[in-house]
Amino acid sequence: MHPEGIIQAAQVGAHLATRHAAGDTIDAIYVTSLRRTAETAAPLAAAIGLEPIVERDLREVFLGDWEGGRFREHVAAGDPIFTRVLTDERWDHIPNAEPLDEFDARLGAAIGRIAAAHPDQHVVVFSHGGVIGHLLHRATSSRRFAFAAVDNASISEIAVGVFGWNARLYNQTSHLR
Repeated sequence: MHPEGIIQAAQVGAHLATRHAAGDTIDAIYVTSLRRTAETAAPLAAAIGLEPIVERDLREVFLGDWEGGRFREHVAAGDPIFTRVLTDERWDHIPNAEPLDEFDARLGAAIGRIAAAHPDQHVVVFSHGGVIGHLLHRATSSRRFAFAAVDNASISEIAVGVFGWNARLYNQTSHLR
C-alpha cells in the first residue's frame, strides 16, 4: 500500500472505531476480493475486533482492455472512447468491459445479501470508487456518474430498509488530515 494510503486507512479506521465506541455499533465489516480494501479495513478490524468478510461482488467495475493501468493512459491520451464513456455514463463502451446490466445486477445482489444477513444492523463496506458511485446512483436515482468522484478513504453511507436504498452521506473526509 502507498504510504499515504496507510495513513488514510489508519485515519478512517480510527474515526469509525470512535463512532463504534460512542454507540454507532459496527456489526460487520465487508471487503472486496481486491487486496487494497482488506488493507484499508485492517486498522478498523483490529480496533473493534471484527474479521472482515469478503464479498467478491463488490469489486470494482471490470474495465476490459483498459485494466492494469491502461485506463489512465487512455484518459490522458484523450481517447474518444473515454469521451463516450463520460457522455453516456457507462463503462461498457470500453472494449471487453463489464456490461452495465451485469455490473448493476452484481452490486444489487451483493447489497441484498449483506442487508439480508444484517437486518437493522450497521455494516461497513470497504469498496472502490466506481462501485460507490454506482451504489449512490441507485440509492438516489441520480445520473449514473453523479457520484463517480469519491476521495480515497472517504465515507459515504446508504441505508437499506423498508423504504429501499437511501443515501445518507457522500464523500465525507473530515477524518482525513
